[in-house]
Amino acid sequence: MADAADGAGLASALVELHELTRRLRLDCPWDREQTARTIVAHTVEEAYEVADAALAGDSEKLLDELGDLLFQTYFLALLLEERGEGDLEAVARGIHAKLVRRHPHVFGEAEANTAGRVRERWEAIKTEQEGRSGVFHDVPEALPGLLLARKVQRRAASVGFDWPDVAGPLAKIHEEISEVEEELARIGRPAPETEADPRLFAEIGDLLFTVVNLARVVNVDPELALRVTTGRFVARVEGAEYLAAAAGLVWSELDLDAQEAWYERSKADLGSTDAG
Repeated sequence: MADAADGAGLASALVELHELTRRLRLDCPWDREQTARTIVAHTVEEAYEVADAALAGDSEKLLDELGDLLFQTYFLALLLEERGEGDLEAVARGIHAKLVRRHPHVFGEAEANTAGRVRERWEAIKTEQEGRSGVFHDVPEALPGLLLARKVQRRAASVGFDWPDVAGPLAKIHEEISEVEEELARIGRPAPETEADPRLFAEIGDLLFTVVNLARVVNVDPELALRVTTGRFVARVEGAEYLAAAAGLVWSELDLDAQEAWYERSKADLGSTDAG
């Protein structure tokens, strides 16, 4: 009975949100003006805010941000309904059917005892049951660059085009760094705010792509890893600026050696558990 009560509460909450979405679409001037093209930027922003909350381990913020993202789903589904091209029920039933179809090891007789085997089965099901063709079918080009690279690499790996071990991408990174160094030796450091040298541009791209490949092979999400590192850098620089100000100094007026010294103090104050 407890499960039934919980289910009733969930159903009620979801229906109430559906009704609220409809009300806003009718009565709010801003919501009335929105289209899929105008609202999707907010959807992407909310997804990143969910990621930030999850990475921070902030459960209260995660609850809040998940609500914002859920509303985006409701709103976009309502836009589909207005065009007669689907609705929230179709969205829910569609993902339910897809998840059942892609988990035959849970809902059928297939076997998949590891996460890697599950991913292999997913790719096979997409080809065999969903009519998708080509190695890179349905890869959204609007993905951030790091995630786009990882997704493309995963697709290539799904058909066997992959490094046999970690040594491969590591060696490739060293090779790409050498090529970047060769280009920098040729052109020197370019002036700020000028167009990048085409060959250096290409070599930097190759290096980044290879670093993403290493991250993929060792099960590191490159987008999340970079976001965490960026956040750590921001915290350390802000800490260094604060420490310098407390000593009566202006951070922006310090030379590089002094800034580095305050940065190291900030790093120590924030703790040595973080990498880098």
